[in-house]
Amino acid sequence: MSLGSLDARNHALAEKIAHKLSIRGADLRVKMRKAGRRLPRRLRREGAYLIEAAQMEGHPKLSRQIDLPRVSRAYQEFDRYLDKIDPADLWWGRFLGILGEVAFQLLLFAGLLVAFFAWRGDLGFG
Repeated sequence: MSLGSLDARNHALAEKIAHKLSIRGADLRVKMRKAGRRLPRRLRREGAYLIEAAQMEGHPKLSRQIDLPRVSRAYQEFDRYLDKIDPADLWWGRFLGILGEVAFQLLLFAGLLVAFFAWRGDLGFG
């Protein structure tokens, strides 16, 4: 790989992560940190290696220590994982989760209100 190619690929990967997971940040390092547990452990480990490899690429002697097959595998794994993610589905999941919480809280409030009026004897059953 030529000098700067890892930086370019890391930038492209960071953009794809931003699009698919709706994560903001300056570079791959920041986006990986913000993604946290949204990414599988293996991808978090490979992402850390990609960041380290991009740093090593700038140094002439350290650049020879970069494991190129591992770098290629890491990019392929990220592509494979991120291609499966549908941002609209994530949005709907969050929306329905919030809607479910609100519905549960309304039912709980209504139940407590009925219990309160029953305790006071204001329901007219007696």
